[in-house]
Amino acid sequence: MITVDDLARRTREAFPRVRADLEDLVRIPSVSAPAFDQAHVRASAEAVAALLRGAGMDAADVLEVELPGGERGRPAVVAHRAGPDGAPTVLLYAHHDVQPPGEASGWTSDPFEPVQRGERLYGRGAADDKAGIMAHVGALRVLGEELGVSVTVFVEGEEEIGSPTFLPFLHAYRDRLAADVIVVADSNNWKVGIPALTTSLRGLVDCVVEVRVLGHAVHSGMYGGPVLDAVTVLARLIATLHDDDGNVAVAGLVSRDEADVDYSEQELRADASVVEGYRLAGTGPLAARLWTKPAISVIGLDATTVERSSNTIAPAARAKLSMRIAPGQDPEEAERGLHEHLLTHAPFGAQVTVAPGERGKPFDAAEDTEEMRSARWAFTQAWGRQPVDIGVGGSIPFISELQEVFPGARILVTGVEDPDSRAHSEDESVHLGELERVVLAEALLLARLGRQV
Repeated sequence: MITVDDLARRTREAFPRVRADLEDLVRIPSVSAPAFDQAHVRASAEAVAALLRGAGMDAADVLEVELPGGERGRPAVVAHRAGPDGAPTVLLYAHHDVQPPGEASGWTSDPFEPVQRGERLYGRGAADDKAGIMAHVGALRVLGEELGVSVTVFVEGEEEIGSPTFLPFLHAYRDRLAADVIVVADSNNWKVGIPALTTSLRGLVDCVVEVRVLGHAVHSGMYGGPVLDAVTVLARLIATLHDDDGNVAVAGLVSRDEADVDYSEQELRADASVVEGYRLAGTGPLAARLWTKPAISVIGLDATTVERSSNTIAPAARAKLSMRIAPGQDPEEAERGLHEHLLTHAPFGAQVTVAPGERGKPFDAAEDTEEMRSARWAFTQAWGRQPVDIGVGGSIPFISELQEVFPGARILVTGVEDPDSRAHSEDESVHLGELERVVLAEALLLARLGRQV
């Protein structure tokens, strides 16, 4: 049997190397968005495969799938190591692609040159999700030859662009990915020092809505007044998506006031850097507004820029809308409801067109499984305190695809991030102390699943 103290000692000894390898991964600008050099994504996959081979995996291959029409997916890594006969198989998931860095002026330091400030390591992907990769690699190193379960590691290369070939990949490599337990290391903890198990995730529906008021631009002095510009009309249409309290006004959507964690307004304001004087939108518990109620955001806007503005009335404008849907909501029904709302609320009879986009199912781990209890035990040992069960307002749509292809697998959603990680934003970072505890917790979880501790 392995003791908790022994694994904790091994984790402390292994962590300097875990950190150094994380820094090397951050230096690879593996942005999967099509506008960026995809050679870096390939280099990142190769680096991850090398790390897994070094951690004792018997096979670590860089793989991709080709879709009808010749489109190829981004390179992923699949590695495996067999455990004792009859032992369960655990699939460890993470992704090695990252978001674009955004505006350089928003970063305190180079996004692809990791820098430590205080207890945090800064760099694009330092938290999302190269820290998840190193949690897996670190746990495997800590357990070494005493691995009591079979382990498959799956590190995706296109999560940040919506995992377009995820399902074909699962089908193509189903035999290599089949598992009894799946650990998705792409979520977050409640706070620094407070671990969490993610038990629900909102789903996703997005679209592009265009408003047209004219066949072509006209002089704003000649026609302004009876003819409103398309940007104003679009703004009025977008405003109908929420009621006066800020609740989503699209009819028929699932919405629940359930929340197991008390999230105070003071905490939310600090975590989200809400400016003074802004009144929080919506009604009900704050945690419910974030986890079990829908939300709609404008995430893109096409209109004349200030620099290129002239005295003309814009004939058309469009916006990309992102709608997060509550656990239990069918994405197709939500999409129909959103489209119907937009098409039936056209201000002044403007022409409105809606182009559908991505859909992703929500996740709700309603059943309390033995594997979830094992994860909570591992978190308690690693942090020295009980974890909390949380929902997450973001979406991991591929979890539903994992459930579809592997219906018998139990899924655990864990992560390294905390409210200060700023995933997808400038100055992304990971708390190094939290990462060390995550490595220990995953080693303990694998040992527990293998009945070694």
